[in-house]
Amino acid sequence: MNTPLPGHTVSKLSSVATPPLLQVDNLSLEYRTAQRVVRATHQVSFEVDKADRFVLLGPSGCGKSTLLKAVAGFIEPREGQIRLQGQAVQGPGPDRIVVFQEFDQLPPWKTVKQNVMFPLLASGTLKRKEAEARALHYLEKVGLAGFADAYPHTLSGGMKARVAIARALAMQPKILLMDEPFAALDALTRRKMQEELLLLWEEVRFTLLFVTHSIEEALVVGNRILLLSPHPGRVRAEIHSHQYDLQSLGASDFQASARRVHRLLFDDDAQVEHDPALGFADIRIAY
Repeated sequence: MNTPLPGHTVSKLSSVATPPLLQVDNLSLEYRTAQRVVRATHQVSFEVDKADRFVLLGPSGCGKSTLLKAVAGFIEPREGQIRLQGQAVQGPGPDRIVVFQEFDQLPPWKTVKQNVMFPLLASGTLKRKEAEARALHYLEKVGLAGFADAYPHTLSGGMKARVAIARALAMQPKILLMDEPFAALDALTRRKMQEELLLLWEEVRFTLLFVTHSIEEALVVGNRILLLSPHPGRVRAEIHSHQYDLQSLGASDFQASARRVHRLLFDDDAQVEHDPALGFADIRIAY
């Protein structure tokens, strides 16, 4: 762990007593195109504690979605390691559930309740009666108990998003992985979904790893944010933003913080400025 910058506190001090839930160590990821092998990320390291809302933030092509897929177990690292509760991740598992951008992956012939029940039954996690009870529980959490018997084609985009979140949380994973889940929604629905996600987190306190290319969304959704450089993705900084919420949007200090984050993402000569609204846990400028 690098030494904290003067004048800033580091919440990671708590990890001395409690090991992190997720550890990503010097992770380099590659994928193959028709012409060549492309390095998506280069020696990325970070840790996620239990009940964190940890955001991977960076421009398109920085490897943040690839990182998420690697944590989910879909991509094997070229170098480095991913550990969940101290155990190496070696493939997909029900302890890591992914919510993708597209919510039309809900089977249209199943009702909302059946969609939430499906992974519980298919994985053998619960018997039908228990699966139904748990599905209804999480549908109530996301405000869709009254739509349990509706079919996906009757739902709005925001409602489909809530079904996908309920289905993921019903599996009670150790960590919920969300890959730009609200990017396809209109601005008003997106803000509503951000609000509902934060309210749900306040109630359930699940651990979240969230990918976005929106600085504003990262500051609102995350309590910790990892900034990644353009391709290939390298760690530029980790910041704390737990003091912001949706009510902060438009405020002068929020906008000033967003501008500072933008400079850290894109300006190789960016210097750390004292910002009482942002706690900088580490600064690693990538060249």
